[in-house]
Amino acid sequence: MELEFTGEIWEWRGPAPYHFVSVPEDECAELLAVSPMVSYGWGMIPATVRVGATDVTTALWPKDGGYVVPLKDKIRTAESLALGDVVTIGLTIAV
Repeated sequence: MELEFTGEIWEWRGPAPYHFVSVPEDECAELLAVSPMVSYGWGMIPATVRVGATDVTTALWPKDGGYVVPLKDKIRTAESLALGDVVTIGLTIAV
């Protein structure tokens, strides 16, 4: 499964800060449909995330009935991304 969407980078300030992009509602519906086949513990969905020329392997996190994409330091540094930037995310989910 291949998905692409645009979203704003936001930060969750827990014990360790994380940066995310929320998956839009339509794409969340597609992810929800395949989640029983690909999800592992806590509803996480393994994915390859592409921003610009950088790919990383991670897992989508379930949140408030949808999903969020964590943006690792590796991808934010390589693509010079900052909090509040709007980015295009490419997702590859192995189904």
